[in-house]
Amino acid sequence: MTTTLTSHRPRPPAQPPSLKAKRLPRYAAPAIALAAVLVAAGIVYGAGIGGPVLVVVAGALLYLAGLFAAANAVEGRRSARNRTWSALIHSAFALAVLPLASVVWTLVSKGAERLDGDFFGTSMNNIGARDAGGGAYHAIVGTLEQVGIAALITVPLGVLCAIYVVEYGRGRFAFAIRFFVDVMTGIPSIVAGLFVLAFWVLIVSPVFNDGRPGFSGFAAALALGVLMLPTVVRSTEEMLRLVPAPLREGAYALGVPKWKTILRVVLPTALPGIVTGVMLAVARAAGETAPVLLVAGGGAAINFNPFENNQSSLALFVYQQAGDASKYAPARAWTAALTLVALVLVLTIAAKLLARRNRLGR
Repeated sequence: MTTTLTSHRPRPPAQPPSLKAKRLPRYAAPAIALAAVLVAAGIVYGAGIGGPVLVVVAGALLYLAGLFAAANAVEGRRSARNRTWSALIHSAFALAVLPLASVVWTLVSKGAERLDGDFFGTSMNNIGARDAGGGAYHAIVGTLEQVGIAALITVPLGVLCAIYVVEYGRGRFAFAIRFFVDVMTGIPSIVAGLFVLAFWVLIVSPVFNDGRPGFSGFAAALALGVLMLPTVVRSTEEMLRLVPAPLREGAYALGVPKWKTILRVVLPTALPGIVTGVMLAVARAAGETAPVLLVAGGGAAINFNPFENNQSSLALFVYQQAGDASKYAPARAWTAALTLVALVLVLTIAAKLLARRNRLGR
């Protein structure tokens, strides 16, 4: 009997299945974008059908198509759709940021010419068309006073109105308030200026001015307040509605009165959003020209009294200098525009920091 011995060699262990899916290399997207731009430039300039804008648009379309095709071939259709939609979102973001970046670059590059002490320390009083000097000190003073008075009048009134609508308002009266606030939101600035001109300047101011109508910065503040009020009311109303109901219910369960709950719980919680709405209203008021021109009249001299005589503002100063025939006027206009944007930015940052320090602790 013959016994056959068979040698059993150990089999190599089975390799576990790979959990890593195939991915495009990191350089794939930039390479596709570069190729898309080059192809688009060759098509557009070769055919002579457009310029840089058409190259960017065509390049974006080719990039999306190329990215989808490459991802579909390597990663699969699901990942290709995800990459394509992500690219669309990023493109939309870039499209939204480009105009803003262009505006900021234009303001900084053209407005830096007159960023000097003479511009911020002098006015346009006794400055002729051939004089290179002159500044916007009077306009800066007017803007701060007019917007400040308008905010002092509008912010408490708008916040109280929003509190009534959200916390107390029921029935037809609250509906009427919301309706008229919505109507006021679409009022053109020139209409607000005409209203204050007809009411305050022509009817009320003669009583305190020996029968003569008087232009003033306070009248401009009233017109700006008419424009600010609906923005403050609507933004505050929306922020108060976002405050969670359990915060109110917890305060009521502890026996806290409703007015104190609103003051100590609801308002601190909604404060950051309220500040944002207020600063939007302030930015709109600071950039208005027509109401200031109608009821404040503008002026070249410095006027610290907002209740008497003409007063200018930065927006009105930009408008006047942009239409001036002097070769030195455009530089003043650009610097004043840059100053206005910087002023609103500083006020917004200061208000945000103040709201962060005083909001309800979590």
